[in-house]
Amino acid sequence: MSTAPLREISTWSPEIVSEQRADGTWIIGRGDPLGDYPDRVTDRLVYWAEKTPDTKWMCERDSSGAWRCMTYGEALKKVKAISAFLLDKGLSAERPLLILSHNSIEHALMALGAQHVGIPSAAVSTAYSLISEDGAKLRDIAGQLTPGMVFAQDGPSYQRAIDMVFGPDVPAIVVTEPIDGRECWLFSDVLETEPGAAVDAAFEKVGPDTVAKFLFTSGTTGSPKAVITTHRMLCSNLEMVTDCYAFMREEPPVVVDWAPWSHVASGNKVFNLMIYNGGTFYIDHGKPSPAGMKETIRNLRDISPSWYFNVPAGYEMLVNAMETDDALRESFFKRVQMLMYAAAAMGQHTWDRLNELAVQTTGHRIFLGTGLGATETAPFALMCMEEQEIAGNVGIPSQGLTLKLVPHGDKLEARIKGPSVTPGYWRNEKLSREAFDEEGFYKLGDALRFAVPGDPSKGFYFDGRITENFKLRTGTWVGVGALRAKLVDQFKGYVRDVVLVGENRDELGAILIPFYPKLRELVGGAGELNERQVLDHAAVRGKIEELLDAHVAQSTGSATRVMRAIFLADELSFDAGEITDKGSINQRAVLRNRDELAESLYNNHDRRVFLTQKLREAA
Repeated sequence: MSTAPLREISTWSPEIVSEQRADGTWIIGRGDPLGDYPDRVTDRLVYWAEKTPDTKWMCERDSSGAWRCMTYGEALKKVKAISAFLLDKGLSAERPLLILSHNSIEHALMALGAQHVGIPSAAVSTAYSLISEDGAKLRDIAGQLTPGMVFAQDGPSYQRAIDMVFGPDVPAIVVTEPIDGRECWLFSDVLETEPGAAVDAAFEKVGPDTVAKFLFTSGTTGSPKAVITTHRMLCSNLEMVTDCYAFMREEPPVVVDWAPWSHVASGNKVFNLMIYNGGTFYIDHGKPSPAGMKETIRNLRDISPSWYFNVPAGYEMLVNAMETDDALRESFFKRVQMLMYAAAAMGQHTWDRLNELAVQTTGHRIFLGTGLGATETAPFALMCMEEQEIAGNVGIPSQGLTLKLVPHGDKLEARIKGPSVTPGYWRNEKLSREAFDEEGFYKLGDALRFAVPGDPSKGFYFDGRITENFKLRTGTWVGVGALRAKLVDQFKGYVRDVVLVGENRDELGAILIPFYPKLRELVGGAGELNERQVLDHAAVRGKIEELLDAHVAQSTGSATRVMRAIFLADELSFDAGEITDKGSINQRAVLRNRDELAESLYNNHDRRVFLTQKLREAA
């Protein structure tokens, strides 16, 4: 680890209270109480609109590429107009607002306009409308929510999905080009509505237990589940976050963020964190893909964030760009106080390179951390706010939350209780009951292990999903989460994730999810090669076999040693539940859908399979 000093971001001195029961269960909480928080998520919008009405709230590039921005004062006026319109149309918790389209200023205003007067909003992944071929998940969502209205940015882009799923009695609002065949209003016309006394009266009736929104789990094991998200959940969670990110209280934050608002990480946390602290949200229409990162890089050259989030693959591409782009590097590190990653394990090589670039640019290391949460916890539950030498520590419980660790075989299953935890799933009492244990703790389904055995104050490492672990033929359990993270690191950025194979077999194999920008570096000037040709290239084969051999040399037993690997040459399937809209991979879904590929791993004569040196010699 670099000896350069860490840039100070805040004073943080949590008090951990814990006990271990006779059955091995741990109960871990905080002695320092959670601070006060508002009753309604839009209380802070009203506050900042009055206190700093000219501060930029949200900015987005227009069609010319220039930034168009909206202030807090302007936003509140528009939110109230939308509230009046939605109340007039009879929307309610039983007939909520369904938002189909990507992040935009109009999307944000529609969501807040509904929530301001007690009408839940529900943003769903654009993939359900634009990528899905059969509309099955969107149809499931419509059946669960019975929306009273849908919102889409662009009428023609979403008309196919809307007509396929919603009857002509469900009206729509669009920003451009109305939809035929149903009642449809332009967003600009909605803003002409005059907010009367009914808006203020409805706002006053909103309380902590009013449903603010519905968020859908990714649906990797079936239909997406509608997670009830109350105003109490959102507001308490934002106070938990701000306790950790205390620098935001001192200076309004600035973020440049791409993550979809249909997902809890940005839709709940980042979106509302700016409003909570009077900050500015720059919408990034890029994403962590080779093509999408070009837009992200353009935005980060323009705007210097004070807090930044990305997934590990996004950081890998950003690091690659900053190593040859001084203007990008200077802009990115100009005022950033904290970096956060999630959704997958970060390779140590990426962690180290980020630190090196920070020191090169500022003379300081920038705090880099991760945490643990779920859609059902709004999402912030655990966060690591102490400097670490290696990636992966997810930290300690947030203020106001209690963590329960229950023995599950040789693992500790994590459960959470507190004001930011959902009361359950909308219109599904059975799933709601099953989600909680007898003491009212929400069952995350994740396993954790102590960073320092027996000392909860030092945090925890993610130890895999309880349902993902499996046994080898010998009866030895394989800890999938920890081994996946280890392999991603050991493959040095050439793969962005792995899926482990080997249940009831003698040895482990791995399906490798390729990271093409890094792999193309191996083939030199062969930039004209397509992706399949890159995977078949001799230089790629040589490197992967070299890294596989190095992994085996460091392994300690059959449950941590992968003997064979194969690339997944095809795209992961969204419809089949293999990948979520934030890019995380579902191990079980991939194995279920790719059983032939998994089986081919154990054919030593299949040219696509990478073998260890021992197996190569035997073959």
